[in-house]
Amino acid sequence: MTRSIFKTFFSLSAAALFTACGATTLVTTPIENIDTTPLKVSDLTEAEKKNWGHLDLVNDTIPGMSVDKAYKEIIGNKKGKTVIVAVLDSGIDLKHEDLDDVLWTNKGEKAGDGKDNDNNGYVDDIHGWNFLGDSYNEQLEAARIVRLKIGDAATQAKAKAKVDEGYNKAVQNKQQYEQILQAVNSADAAVQKQLGKKAYTKKDVSGIKTEDENMKQHINVLMQMYTFKDTIPEVIEELSDGIKYFSDQANYNYNASFNGREVVGDDPYDFNDRDYGNGNPQSTGMDESHGTHVAGIIAAERNNGKGANGVANNVKIMSIRAVPNGDEYDKDIALGIRYAVDNGAKIINGSFGKGFSPNADWVYDAIKYAASKDVLFVHAAGNDGADLDDPSNPNFPNDQINNGPEIADNVITVGALDPNYGSSLLADYSNYGKSNVDVFAPGTDIYSTYPKNTYEYSPGTSMAAPGVAGIAALIRSQYPKLSASQVKRIIMESGLSIKAKVILGGEQGNSATLADISTSGKIANAYNALIMAGRVSAGKIKI
Repeated sequence: MTRSIFKTFFSLSAAALFTACGATTLVTTPIENIDTTPLKVSDLTEAEKKNWGHLDLVNDTIPGMSVDKAYKEIIGNKKGKTVIVAVLDSGIDLKHEDLDDVLWTNKGEKAGDGKDNDNNGYVDDIHGWNFLGDSYNEQLEAARIVRLKIGDAATQAKAKAKVDEGYNKAVQNKQQYEQILQAVNSADAAVQKQLGKKAYTKKDVSGIKTEDENMKQHINVLMQMYTFKDTIPEVIEELSDGIKYFSDQANYNYNASFNGREVVGDDPYDFNDRDYGNGNPQSTGMDESHGTHVAGIIAAERNNGKGANGVANNVKIMSIRAVPNGDEYDKDIALGIRYAVDNGAKIINGSFGKGFSPNADWVYDAIKYAASKDVLFVHAAGNDGADLDDPSNPNFPNDQINNGPEIADNVITVGALDPNYGSSLLADYSNYGKSNVDVFAPGTDIYSTYPKNTYEYSPGTSMAAPGVAGIAALIRSQYPKLSASQVKRIIMESGLSIKAKVILGGEQGNSATLADISTSGKIANAYNALIMAGRVSAGKIKI
């Protein structure tokens, strides 16, 4: 699953706490290169932070998807055709104030009567289906391979090495975060006492004059933390989240003895064992926020004065709960795709991924089935900062095997961008690959819906994929005759072509152009996509 990014967020050890681009050619219409844009050097305002993914690179010098421009200059008040988008994820807070009016409702089903009224094989599936039942915490697939001895000896050995390495790193990172948090808490308490107030600023801390060595040490700790977050409470929250994240990795994800599936009651490696799950795809609580955040990026109610605006304005979100706090099961994903297709979804967002897939064929067959029914599948590229074209860095599901020909032309894989236009444009965590990643979109610190009517920033290719799913929904709403394959090609071909080199994986000495690390070499752009879609729909151009 593609989650929040805790890639040793603070690149320093606990011991360290106690010691002291060029012009870019822009495609501003689908057929012309007409402008070059200077780098944005000022910090984003609060309003820009909450909406940067919708801004325009030419007008705002922020590498968004020109969503606001598309509404202003193209869509206006045109609603178009309603499009069902399935969010194949961790479940959604179905009661959220910014999502409750955009939920898909199965009109053929009668709520709560315990019957399969529409004979689709699923009982009481009013807003979607929950393939996880009452389960939440899960192993990674590598740990399941070790526990169940799945596959040949080579596969088991590779999985065991992955589990051992991951477990040790999780324990080490947890301990490091705990040490840093202890130092930050001590420094925070000391500075509060020194200043005589609980809330203080970076300027307040830097202005403290003291000869006390302990206080100097506390100041040094806090000043280092200000390089990561704007406030110390934000630092403490991030560290606490990191401790929980690494604890979950050690206790569940890399724990080869854990069995999170037991409560579900099925055999997840038997594709014909399908009598499981329930009709309540509601997220389980604040910790299970991923699907809610993704849904909001696609379709949070626009211009209602609350929270955030989704990319698409005429969407119904189908919630399919199939991604736990760990790796998803191939069976759940394959059946989830088929459920979405059979119940009317025209776009499926898949913000998840894993390195081992024992039953990948089940998912490939489901993707082909979706293609046969003209359904687009939008997938997150993953958050390892790795080249997916390297066979040692697999990320499932995908749409080809061993960098070979695509199995179907309905999958678009999305990498993530930072709001920093220039050499740091590519998010350091984002995977990439000329063959395996199609396009890039805003992914870092995207503001969207969280459970219980809250809103938060979250990073990841998980956040980039739904932005592109939203663009696809706009196209399919305004131009419903276009096929899934055409929509995919339009998004890829109409994006902004960035010619300058970007840093890969956060390594300063490693850089390439977007054309070197993706199929399209472009940033997804809603404004351009709608212009091109109009021309394709009218028969003026072919793709």
